[in-house]
Amino acid sequence: MTAAPDRTADGSGPSRRGVSWLLVPLGIFLGIAALFAVALRSGDPSRVPSALIGKPAPVFVFTALEAAKGSNANGFDHTALAGTGKVVVVNYWASWCAPCVEEHPQLEALKRVAGVIVAGVNMKDAPDDARRFLTRYGNPFEMIGQDRSGRGAIEWGVYGTPETFILDAAGVIRAKHVGPISASDLKSKILPAIEAARAPLPTRG
Repeated sequence: MTAAPDRTADGSGPSRRGVSWLLVPLGIFLGIAALFAVALRSGDPSRVPSALIGKPAPVFVFTALEAAKGSNANGFDHTALAGTGKVVVVNYWASWCAPCVEEHPQLEALKRVAGVIVAGVNMKDAPDDARRFLTRYGNPFEMIGQDRSGRGAIEWGVYGTPETFILDAAGVIRAKHVGPISASDLKSKILPAIEAARAPLPTRG
């Protein structure tokens, strides 16, 4: 049952106290909207805050992309990300995504970084198209799975492809990059985030 708003002494309308309570949700909404507006207006969508930073990867199972040449295409789940003992870079991609082609050389470069595992999540794609993409551009993924329905993307807070997450050896998400990784992004953002993920999180006193 919803409580009626407070009214003025003459009963003619809501009191100031009642109106102020109505303004609280509006203020919260406008504050969140302002954060997104600043990030988008700055030209750097990766600055949009992620609620997952500092938390374990969401519970999920990404199914196999069978017959993907040159990869462990058996699929993977959240437990696999915490069991490698290495930093894991999780990249959401699709064959229909033009920016994914643009960033692909940077994923190939990440594959050669010592102590790093690159895991790919193929999103809302036809398996044959995904396999052709990897055959044409190369397969940087040591682990690969499919998110055919996009349900996993919702859990991960993915806005669209490509998006990249950096997880530490315990499977905790330490950084997120929205949009294609450029050569300058790789040097100035991704590699420093990987180095930061090698260090343990500070303990809370």
